Amino acid sequence: MPPLNVIYAGTPEFAVPALQALVAAGHRVRAVYTQPDRPAGRGRQLRPSPVKVAAQALDIPVEQPQTLRDAAVLGQLSQYAPDVMVVAAYGLMLPQAVLDLPRMGCLNIHASLLPRWRGAAPIQRAIEAGDAETGVTIMQMEAGLDTGPMLLRRGTPIHPEDSAGSLHERLAALGAAALIETLDRLTAGGLQAQSQNPDQASYARKLSKAEAAVDWYKPAVEIVRKIQAFNPWPVAETRYGGQPLKLLEARLLVCPGLAPPGTIFAESRDGVDVAAGEGCVRLLRLQLPGRRVQTAAEFINGRSLIGQALDS
Repeated sequence: MPPLNVIYAGTPEFAVPALQALVAAGHRVRAVYTQPDRPAGRGRQLRPSPVKVAAQALDIPVEQPQTLRDAAVLGQLSQYAPDVMVVAAYGLMLPQAVLDLPRMGCLNIHASLLPRWRGAAPIQRAIEAGDAETGVTIMQMEAGLDTGPMLLRRGTPIHPEDSAGSLHERLAALGAAALIETLDRLTAGGLQAQSQNPDQASYARKLSKAEAAVDWYKPAVEIVRKIQAFNPWPVAETRYGGQPLKLLEARLLVCPGLAPPGTIFAESRDGVDVAAGEGCVRLLRLQLPGRRVQTAAEFINGRSLIGQALDS
């Protein structure tokens, strides 16, 4: 297929593989739009987005407007004469004037099988809800939040060992491949958009640190999903010995009610086992304040936790 003039808009790591795939496929990425550099780290030094770093490595012009509603910004965008604009976790709303600009419209790489999990945190909410499968959807953008017609959907199973971090990496690669397939088929005229069924839609609300606290009276299956979904951020948290304890990885144990919820009833190199409201949770990786992340074997080294309680 002939190469396309592409404007690419994205900001986090999730958006990097698709940008690299566009260049590898021979498309002309005229410019990359990404969020302005933000203060980060202890020194609060300005840090470029992962997409900006990738674009500079590929020698692609970078634009970082505060808004796309400014007339000068729209004028600059139109000068790039894009055939298509591709958006992946950009972080700015596209006004109608931008949506109407490319001749092939604006396409979004969304990390769920739409209409399931529209919104800000589809990867985490899919794990938290216990979905057996998730995936990516390439959709035509419109004014609504993730409501546009779907062009291509590609799925992947959610495994018990998946965290939001591991699933994020898999979906980023899947999204890059799906994008190139979509552009090839659109150029060839062999792809028809399909409307979403709004009755099947669900909303993936943004994560917050306030959600991180673990309630041990909940069923173990819900606690494990939360721990996996909240890694790497905001990280599920309990209290141990009066101080916060971060929980980064866990597995579900089927067991009878052996102790009050939150009580550690067994420990081994394989994990720290905690009673929940229903069933049990095996903690595999944990972190105390100011310490590195530890495996269960490292955490129990030199101490016994049996009988101690973790607080919600």
